[in-house]
Amino acid sequence: MGNRSISVIAACFLGIASLALTACPPETVQIGAVLPLTGSASVYGEAARKGFELAFEEIQAEGTFETPLALDVVDSASDAAKAAELLEQQFKDGAMVALGGVTTAEAKEMIGVVDRYDRILISPSASSPDLTGISRNFYRVCPSDHTAASKMAQSAAQALEIQTIVIIAEDQPYATDVQGVFSPAFEGYGGEVLETIEFPPGTSDLAALVSRAVSLNPDGVYLAGYSDGIAAMISELRSLDYTGKILTTSAFATPSAIAKVGDAAKGVFLTQTVFDTDSDHAHIKKFVEAYKAKYNETPDIYSAQAYDAMMVLITAVEGRPVLPGEVKKGLRDAIKDFPGVTGSIQFDEKGDVRKFPRLYVISSDGLLADYNERVRAKQDEIREKREALKRQLEELQKKAKTVG
Repeated sequence: MGNRSISVIAACFLGIASLALTACPPETVQIGAVLPLTGSASVYGEAARKGFELAFEEIQAEGTFETPLALDVVDSASDAAKAAELLEQQFKDGAMVALGGVTTAEAKEMIGVVDRYDRILISPSASSPDLTGISRNFYRVCPSDHTAASKMAQSAAQALEIQTIVIIAEDQPYATDVQGVFSPAFEGYGGEVLETIEFPPGTSDLAALVSRAVSLNPDGVYLAGYSDGIAAMISELRSLDYTGKILTTSAFATPSAIAKVGDAAKGVFLTQTVFDTDSDHAHIKKFVEAYKAKYNETPDIYSAQAYDAMMVLITAVEGRPVLPGEVKKGLRDAIKDFPGVTGSIQFDEKGDVRKFPRLYVISSDGLLADYNERVRAKQDEIREKREALKRQLEELQKKAKTVG
């Protein structure tokens, strides 16, 4: 009898002794995934589905995981209460671990379920500061909005030299959390929030709200919401010939949202964690190429984070009995500087990932450009021109002396 068999038997014995809900590791490791594949958040849910499924297929093809794996993906229809019901059903049907909580609202409802069943939930993109430390069973591979919104506040005041700003935000948990962090942080850097304008999600006519913001003549406008709402606000601002800076969140960082706005997206600023589709790192190149081959499109930050979430989950459970305590040990012990496609992944004691977002600007071709790298490139270009002019001047001076 091998060491693996002994550990499994021991785990079963301990599980029975403690009356755990699932005492022995199953013959098949069932992974539940609840995603908003339809409805208002479907742009994020579909990206996550593709990332999950690509990672799962790669893991299956490698054949290194000893226990058979099964992945069950279901549609929450962007309904947080339904997401919780579906997750509970997956646990009843035998799912041992779960992926999901793409949005903050769904994550908050799903966490209640994982706590009742004492299972693990890993979110690829729920970012509310309220989720930090909310449960010992919840982990996420994206940083908290506190980090992203604070970075934007600093960038707005210092890098972009914005002194006054108007916030326009959807009246929903994600946007409320974001602007709730950004506003005091921006003021802490010496900026002034002239007004905060909120509106119900799904509002079709934003003309009056955006006109009000423009009439205050701010240096910048900060837009908080999900992709459709942000896209509509940007289009409205451009139609009014607003000349100030437009700032928003990574919720707008999807190809479909940027394409919907078209040329009007050029010059919009946002913060997100690093994900470079042109990276020379082998594991990132492999992911991007495989994603393009499978889906005929370039992955975005949401599909990349989902891919990382699946890889992290499998790494945490590989070689261990799939019991709640063992999965937590795996997340704590095996996930240290994990080489994710969205950067190194390591969780803190509250289940948050240690990542730091950067400031990006949307270029004329609709792609995200690292703002600091662009500034450095511009500075290098200016320096090279100065040096070239200096050399030309020196040559002219030499010629003048020769003639003289």
